[in-house]
Amino acid sequence: MTISKEFALQEPPARRLTCSRCGTEFGCDLSGNCWCAEETARLPMPVKGEDCLCRECLRKAANTAR
Repeated sequence: MTISKEFALQEPPARRLTCSRCGTEFGCDLSGNCWCAEETARLPMPVKGEDCLCRECLRKAANTAR
């Protein structure tokens, strides 16, 4: 099976997410260029049943965890 160059170079579309904690909608770019990659806080990881957090909730959770 051969994959065309056009298909191989396509980046996945950004996901539309809703923050598990506050309900804010935001985008997640699965190509690795997501806003969270710019954040110094990498933790906490979402707890069971949660998905990604928005920027504000990630920062609040990181400050609480310190």
